[in-house]
Amino acid sequence: MGIQKRLVGSYFVVICLTVLILEIILNVSVRYYYFHNIEETLMNQAELSASFFQQYFGDQDLEEQSDRLLKGFASHSDAQVQIINVEGRLLQDSNGLQGDLTMTEYIDVQAAIKGQPGSWKGADPNTEEAIYAVSYPLQANGNIVGGVRFITSLTETIHTVKQITVLLIGVGIIVIGIVTLLGLLLSWTITRSIKDLKQAADQMTEGDFSIRVHKRYQDELGSLADTLNMMVSRISKSEQLKNDFIASVSHELRTPLTSIKGWAITLKASEVSNQPLFYDGLDIIESESDRLTHMVDELLDFSKLDNGRIAVHFTSVDLTELLQHIGRQLTPRATRQGISLDVKIEEHLPVIQADENRVKQVMINLIDNSLKFTGSSGRIFITAHTVPGKVVISVEDTGSGIAETDLENVRQKFYKGDQQASGSGLGLSISEQIIKLHHGELRISSTLGKGTIVQFDLPIE
Repeated sequence: MGIQKRLVGSYFVVICLTVLILEIILNVSVRYYYFHNIEETLMNQAELSASFFQQYFGDQDLEEQSDRLLKGFASHSDAQVQIINVEGRLLQDSNGLQGDLTMTEYIDVQAAIKGQPGSWKGADPNTEEAIYAVSYPLQANGNIVGGVRFITSLTETIHTVKQITVLLIGVGIIVIGIVTLLGLLLSWTITRSIKDLKQAADQMTEGDFSIRVHKRYQDELGSLADTLNMMVSRISKSEQLKNDFIASVSHELRTPLTSIKGWAITLKASEVSNQPLFYDGLDIIESESDRLTHMVDELLDFSKLDNGRIAVHFTSVDLTELLQHIGRQLTPRATRQGISLDVKIEEHLPVIQADENRVKQVMINLIDNSLKFTGSSGRIFITAHTVPGKVVISVEDTGSGIAETDLENVRQKFYKGDQQASGSGLGLSISEQIIKLHHGELRISSTLGKGTIVQFDLPIE
């Protein structure tokens, strides 16, 4: 069953139950109101009649005065009036019923001759018409001498109650119809947005990431549409980055492989006596092999990081010794490029718990980036200092810098701001993940044409 059917069905059930409960309450209230008013009116008339009898006829015989009493009582009421003696025998009736009838079969009469007001609802024995009767005791000198009974037809009242009931039922049906239509409209507005989302999701599963969901309303589904559109946009961007990465890596791999193969053919064809050519070729083959190894290592590290399988092994690390060693290791390369590489470390750096090889990998990645984008006569500074609870390590260069539009993306996997640069575009992404595994944070600031500063911190335990 679809969402629209469930929504409308549940909405319909709730409205029907609500209308049904209200109909029952209203109908009961209407019936109570009409019948209670009749009872109260008749009871007031009977009470006034009994009070009148006690005040003016209390010392006279009830049977002798019954005719006069009947005329007096009936003249002020539209109801049928009966006067009954203490034995329950009918003395007078305003509708002309003959006397000597026994009325004790009626519960209201039984109550009256016992000294209590009583009421009864039933059918007239002669006409089968629905009637309502109220009896009230007549007292004389503190003794019950009989009762006065007021009887009225319920035909008009029942007819009126039925009309009101039909009217209420009709209104209820109209309300259910209107609410059902509104429910259909409301469910349509909801399911229409859901169908849009489903259609877009179906197209995405087919690989079409150009689709965008139309945002119809400013509600939760609208927010979901925004989120889905944002997700598709990021997936499209990631797909583009992946394609660029594949093209870049293919080019990067082809270049050293071509060089290695070319020099292997050259060395194979040359005479061994040509020593300078021989050693130059071996140096290039070694350099290109190292370059290939570095790229493969980056891809393996990325694969492990992406699948959460990379592990860090914490040991005691002397940062002073580690950073100085890295500086000595990369100084020859910087010198060949005409770049000054300076290591400035705060004295007495604490020994920290870290994975030394991974920290070294991060530093080499960062310095390698600086060497790639810093021209001759440029400078690179490696600094380290302590702040409360952590050590902050920085790599600063005076290179070409990073454009502001690229600064937000350089840490994304596969991203290369300068598409002409060599490498896989994974270095910064891998470095950031390694720093996160050390519970630290990597930060980048740069000014185009002036240089870049990359900082990361490692906690002191």
